[in-house]
Amino acid sequence: MSNKQALRELQQRLAQRMQDAREQKTEVANWLAVECAGYGLLLSLKQAAEIFTPVAIKPVPYAKPWLVGVANLRGGLFTVVDLAMFLGLRESSSVRSDMRADSAQTRLVSLSPELHINCALLVDRLVGLRSDEQLTVQTETVEGDPRPRFDETGREVSVKRPRFAGPHMVDGEGRSWQQLHLDALSRHEQFLRVVV
Repeated sequence: MSNKQALRELQQRLAQRMQDAREQKTEVANWLAVECAGYGLLLSLKQAAEIFTPVAIKPVPYAKPWLVGVANLRGGLFTVVDLAMFLGLRESSSVRSDMRADSAQTRLVSLSPELHINCALLVDRLVGLRSDEQLTVQTETVEGDPRPRFDETGREVSVKRPRFAGPHMVDGEGRSWQQLHLDALSRHEQFLRVVV
């Protein structure tokens, strides 16, 4: 009789836990938050693969300045792109010589194999994971973001955003983040054109 009672209590506890799990709102991380030249960027966890500490990078002759070189990551040959330099957030890269002075925080984020490109993005610092629930879309009317651009006659010029640039987001602390769609970046013409 006690075995039946114990089994019934176990079933009730399991049913209650399953019900509690269904009712609980859990935050699932969707974004890897990184910093490049002081700017906050969000990389989709579905499109990013692994995070690596800095490794030896071999320079590639006649490559664009933002193409740092190639690196052996887990036995695969990956091109390494200085993301801040590619995005125009930093003008020059000292990565080739010493992986920058702040290399203790510098990381390589490889793109998902599903994107069919062996590439790793050099980022200055990992900030952590973010979920959609922690972020809100930053409206375009927020002061200074994006700033209107003007030509030499004073007329406002529309700035065409690249397809890989998603919306600006704001977290609970008020920090602004720019989403980057790595699938669109991996197919972007300028990203694929690495030769000078």
